[in-house]
Amino acid sequence: MLARSLVDFRRLVASVLMMFAVAALPAAAMAEARIKDIAKVQGVRENELFGYGLVVGLAGTGDRAQVTFTIQAVVSMLKKLGITIPAERLTLKNVAAVMVTAKLPPFAKGGSTLDVTVSSVGDATNLQGGTLLLTPLQAADGQVYAVAQGPISIGGFNFEAGGAGEKIQKNHPTVGRVPNGAIVERESSTDFLKAKQLLLVLNNPDFTTALRMAQAVEKSLGAETRAKDASTVEIRVPDSYLSNPVELIAAVEKVSLVPDMSAKVVVNERTGTIIMGSQVRISTVAVAHGALSVQIRAEQQVSQPAPLSQGKTTVVSQTELEVHEGKNRFNLVDEAVSIGDLVKALNALGVTPRDIIAVLQAIKAAGALQGEIEIL
Repeated sequence: MLARSLVDFRRLVASVLMMFAVAALPAAAMAEARIKDIAKVQGVRENELFGYGLVVGLAGTGDRAQVTFTIQAVVSMLKKLGITIPAERLTLKNVAAVMVTAKLPPFAKGGSTLDVTVSSVGDATNLQGGTLLLTPLQAADGQVYAVAQGPISIGGFNFEAGGAGEKIQKNHPTVGRVPNGAIVERESSTDFLKAKQLLLVLNNPDFTTALRMAQAVEKSLGAETRAKDASTVEIRVPDSYLSNPVELIAAVEKVSLVPDMSAKVVVNERTGTIIMGSQVRISTVAVAHGALSVQIRAEQQVSQPAPLSQGKTTVVSQTELEVHEGKNRFNLVDEAVSIGDLVKALNALGVTPRDIIAVLQAIKAAGALQGEIEIL
């Protein structure tokens, strides 16, 4: 068992070293990224839609009578259909009030369909088998951009055995989806070309990357380009593209460059995961990694009284405590040229990924880690 664990650990270390060796490649050897993958055109964005609706056809798993807004919604719906009934006369078990959400993609045209998510807002226990009634979906401006309706798929189930108290549930039965359940009724305005200028917005703002992008676009297309700030690159649209800006955007998206990245170490102490950027550097520092092992053993022993002492035979718990301190040496880690050297140096100390997290935090506290540590 010990040999197998050692083999698994060596494989893990080899995989980590291989991953960081790739991360430690010089910038010239790093893969280039298209502008299409690291930036977007300003003004081209999704819009969130939401609406309040009713799900009908449930098998007794809907909202109970205490949920008054469900009854009010049903009364209002029936009134629009020409049916008037007092709210106190209604007892609903097969209806549930829900919130319906969707994302309206840019350039969505009237008649195109959207997937919608349906979430219970009352005390319904299961939306399985229900049908969403016609629900207007509005954006933040209060305008209705789509309408949703259709059968709900929850991708699971929820069964209860009557008197046995047994319950089997898969996935979340009070949230479901209606694939292609919404139809776009109004198109959102997308104005991405202003005053003969095209603005690109970086997904991860960085001054160096913005400058490289401006230089790459100007060199490739010959368009006047400048980096306005860490996230925005401004392109002056050439006269030849004024009548067809889509062609310009397609040409810009194909331009490649090497994006820069900040020196950052991201650690997750719960899972022992460590991610290091290729720009992380470490100054010369001495590291000692010791281990303290505490072992406690409890044994049950019989205490026999002396003859004629009128004592009783009892069971006594005997505790034995052993402390072992590791004999690791004080190690000097030289200034690392790359993150690969840093990982090799830490692995040379025989530390596990979880221990590396503690070592890195201590090195950062000493001011020897030239980068930022982010703990998830």
